[in-house]
Amino acid sequence: MGDFWRQSHWLFRALFVALAFAVLFFRLLPLEQDPGALPGPDLMICLILAWIVRRPDYLSMPLILLVVFAEDLVLMRPPGLWTAIVIIATEQLRARSALTREVSFPVEWMLVTGVMLAMMLAYRLALAVAFVPQPPFGIVLVQLLWSVAFYPVIVGLSRLVFNLRKPATGEVDDYGRRL
Repeated sequence: MGDFWRQSHWLFRALFVALAFAVLFFRLLPLEQDPGALPGPDLMICLILAWIVRRPDYLSMPLILLVVFAEDLVLMRPPGLWTAIVIIATEQLRARSALTREVSFPVEWMLVTGVMLAMMLAYRLALAVAFVPQPPFGIVLVQLLWSVAFYPVIVGLSRLVFNLRKPATGEVDDYGRRL
């Protein structure tokens, strides 16, 4: 039982939850009240995708589900829609973790950009099918471009501050299992 709590997985999971709630807290603060101001990046998606590509074993699917669903409820989005899209996208990236381990950062960045674009289009399509009012496409596109631009910053900060890196080929965990 002692080995269970000594694993670094739990420390990184707790750190992810703390970072997610900090991002959500700052997103709720009324910092920009100017009408017509450009939207900022979706730091939560950048954080989730960066950690999933780097270390998919640190973020479990139920943890992502709980954090994104809580964000849906707090931000008053349709409950579960964005959560389902994020879960599908992260599980697709998790299934390709062996391939993304070997690619260079520009290729990884292009892959994550494609995933973010697909997520945004799927969300807008689902809202359009249900005839739910949506923000203008230009605003969503600007937010997507900001998110794509901030992805390297999130990856760099995760590497420098938390030493979150891709596992090396042949690296094993504490129990001798290959990562």
